Amino acid sequence: MDTTRETTRAKRLHIGFFGRCNAGKSTLCNALSGQNVALVSEIPGTTTDPVEKVLEMLPIGPVVLHDTAGLDDASVLGALRVEKSLAVLKGVDVALLILTDTAWGEHEERLVRLLAKAAIPFAIVCNCRSKEAFAAAQTFRPQNVNAPVTALWRPDGQWVGLDALRSQLVQLAPDSEEPPMLQDLLPAGKAARIILLCPQDSGAPKGRLIMPQVQAIRDALDARALCLVCTEDEYADALEAFAGKVDLVVCDSQIIHKAAPLTPKHVPLTTFSILMARLKGDLSLLVQGAAALTQLAPGDTVIIQEACSHHAQKDDIGRVKIPRLLSRMAGGPVHCPMLAGRHWSGYEGKARAIVHCGGCALTRKEMNARLKEALALGIPMTNYGIAISLAQGVLTKALAPFPEALALWQKLTADPGT
Repeated sequence: MDTTRETTRAKRLHIGFFGRCNAGKSTLCNALSGQNVALVSEIPGTTTDPVEKVLEMLPIGPVVLHDTAGLDDASVLGALRVEKSLAVLKGVDVALLILTDTAWGEHEERLVRLLAKAAIPFAIVCNCRSKEAFAAAQTFRPQNVNAPVTALWRPDGQWVGLDALRSQLVQLAPDSEEPPMLQDLLPAGKAARIILLCPQDSGAPKGRLIMPQVQAIRDALDARALCLVCTEDEYADALEAFAGKVDLVVCDSQIIHKAAPLTPKHVPLTTFSILMARLKGDLSLLVQGAAALTQLAPGDTVIIQEACSHHAQKDDIGRVKIPRLLSRMAGGPVHCPMLAGRHWSGYEGKARAIVHCGGCALTRKEMNARLKEALALGIPMTNYGIAISLAQGVLTKALAPFPEALALWQKLTADPGT
């Protein structure tokens, strides 16, 4: 599966377009992108599902535009369309609330409440139909709403106010919350030495690396580190090449049980998936989720969740390998329903835990939204790499580079490690 586009998407600014039917959301989306990315017509409800467009937009940079259905959609499927539009809030960094002239009512009030609850910065855009409406919008400020307002007008088909809106988006864009992938795990003041173990099995994309491996290599380059990449078969030679003076080893979760015995005790070892756990979510919460797996019993339900869709393989990690490991831990069969895809409708039923993929196709905001929803329902969540390391008896070793997470794990499980 090609995850290049998805990972690029995960690092972009996500801008959501919201408003009533025919407020001009799709028209504005096209105007800002300079492309016909969204279907536009005078027919209410033309946009039925959220539409995404990945592009570079000056002066902001790399963005994803999310066009949505009308908040007042009263068609047969209107309620479902509105629900899907509001679900977009889980992943957007900035929102634009588009009004027809200065029309304001219950739909706008509801969205503002949801934006405030989600702490999403937003601007109000008055899409004016006349010179008089444009003049009125210059001073329009909804009561008790703290958000900038931009007035737009299109005399002769040319937008007035579009540059001001772009500048407003730059100001609203939050700073990136992502921590470094591995730079802070390396000693300062010298060229650190890193070994990355990248098995090339049937799950590896032909001619390419999976994105967590690519990201780790790039972060190592940014750290000006010496990075040696090999498969597990060359690991002993790699250690010898660095004369044992290695500052960090990162391996695929599925071979950590092979790498751990060969790794000198003084050398920190972790997995790409655990690095992703910290990069995309809350490592402490995911460690707590792993602790819940130590209490599994036969017949329990553990939800397996993946952020992207791909063709299942014969020995698929999420559908075969992890359920097999969980059943072994529980001492009997464990029920493991699969949720796949970046968009999902929520967790239903009772589950002992959720085991999520690394989340390379998600933004940090989207991953944490899933964590929060699971937490609110009282379902602990962990990720693939943490669960696999636990099942193979090497989680303490894999958490060693993260002292706070390791201390939490040992407190929750009384695991002294090896």
